[in-house]
Amino acid sequence: MEPLTEHRPVSGPVVYGFLRLVRVSQARQDALVASLAEYCRSHELQLSGVFTDRDASAGPVSAAFTGLLDVLALPDVYGVIAPALSHLGPKAIAAERGRRIAAVGSRLLLVRKPRTAHHSISRSGSVRRRHPGTTRVLDAES
Repeated sequence: MEPLTEHRPVSGPVVYGFLRLVRVSQARQDALVASLAEYCRSHELQLSGVFTDRDASAGPVSAAFTGLLDVLALPDVYGVIAPALSHLGPKAIAAERGRRIAAVGSRLLLVRKPRTAHHSISRSGSVRRRHPGTTRVLDAES
């Protein structure tokens, strides 16, 4: 329990982690769990457990995800934390899992937010913006 204020200790909102780890070393798994724990500590959340999905062939309903949905139905559970949206699975599976998390009234918290636009800076300092069917190079100063 971390102090929410300097006056009294209060438990933060309860969250559960979810990791999709297919062919990942134990060291990588430990680092991801530690990053979730640190994110929760710095945002005054209480990480109560981490569900790990290791089955690449499972659809939206794997044993780990079913267990996650079960604990999300408990009272006083705020949501799910994951390092990135990709930890919910490939796009179609992640979208379905996101809908199921929202359907039980929980929030999905991502340590690393999804990218909204594809921007890159070339070595010359110009910014390239990708648009369907076109490529434009703009000076970084304009």
